[in-house]
Amino acid sequence: MISPKTPRLPDPATGALMAVAAMSTVQLGLALSVPLIDRLGAPATAGLRLAWAGVLLLILIRPRPRDFAGRDLWACVVLGAVSGGMMLFFMLAVARLPLGTASALEFLGPLAVSLYGGKAGGKAGAGRGRRRWTVLAGLGVVLLTEPWHAGIDPAGLAFALAAAAGWAAYILLTQHVGDRVTGLNGLAVSMPVAGLLAILVAAPTGLGRVTWPLLLTMLGLAVLSAVLPFTLEFLALRRLTTSAFGTLMSLEPAIALLMGLLVLGQIPGAVPVAGIVFVVIAGVGATRIGARATTAPRDPFPVQSPAQDPVQAS
Repeated sequence: MISPKTPRLPDPATGALMAVAAMSTVQLGLALSVPLIDRLGAPATAGLRLAWAGVLLLILIRPRPRDFAGRDLWACVVLGAVSGGMMLFFMLAVARLPLGTASALEFLGPLAVSLYGGKAGGKAGAGRGRRRWTVLAGLGVVLLTEPWHAGIDPAGLAFALAAAAGWAAYILLTQHVGDRVTGLNGLAVSMPVAGLLAILVAAPTGLGRVTWPLLLTMLGLAVLSAVLPFTLEFLALRRLTTSAFGTLMSLEPAIALLMGLLVLGQIPGAVPVAGIVFVVIAGVGATRIGARATTAPRDPFPVQSPAQDPVQAS
């Protein structure tokens, strides 16, 4: 029995810890996946992890056809296709860029949604706020890419920006799905679709090199970077406003930078670090003007302000 004198964290503090833990597990899973790219290739690495995540979520959630209207089911399928594309592009990016840099560039997607996809236009000073945070994010991108001495791989940059566009579409779709589909059913449909798409893309390249140990490793990574963080996000969103949640999730590029340093030994220069800091600050500022009024989302994926990937998700 817990003693009445045992200190207990209030719900917001517990929610904040859960959100940070969700981001940390996602980025740790991504960092641990990077060495496997050399053995399997980026498509197969992303595909196997997404496929395992889809299987696990189908088993755990067991969605039923009667839980969906016809158009809602198709929305979940489209969401899955977008999620799979986003993860494939991101894995292709981290094969060429440091994890922190790729995550910061991908974060431009939710940052754009928070700045321009919400209803902040009616708020006093929202236009000035958009310009301020857009300029700061743009400066961060310039510092990350260091165009004055070709400091970034062009293909990696293109893949990261494609992942950013996918993340923006993912957020808008998950808002729609989260408003119409109860609980985690939307996730239990979209994730298997994402896994199937990624496996189809990966089949001609790296699946022939898969061994049983690698398959089991991917199962562990799917739990670490998909099932566990989605559960933590779901619990965190029950305890935090969407604005507070989005502000916390704006820290994800910084967490990615830390994981890249600790797990992969990626030591960033001072200029890219400054770029990541600017993107994080822009994300925090954008969240304050772009969060939706809803405070109790029904699904852990409908992140109404800058948030993680499933993958990120990732």
